[in-house]
Amino acid sequence: MAERLVHGMRIVIDELLCVGFGDCVTAAPDAFMLNGEGIVEFTAPEQVAPDVLLEACRMCPVDALAVTDARGQPLVP
Repeated sequence: MAERLVHGMRIVIDELLCVGFGDCVTAAPDAFMLNGEGIVEFTAPEQVAPDVLLEACRMCPVDALAVTDARGQPLVP
């Protein structure tokens, strides 16, 4: 698992769940990319507006991206 703290949110990528649909990359190409194995990775999520970042995470059809707020409350999924 990879994680980043961005805009007061904790974003976690579960590489084992990711199947490479790339919806998150399409929605926020500055935040995410697909690596050579077709698995999502962070690029520069801090450069993306929080609402765009959340929407990109919500778009994952297999819930490979999870987001919690500063208190640990789930925002996505």
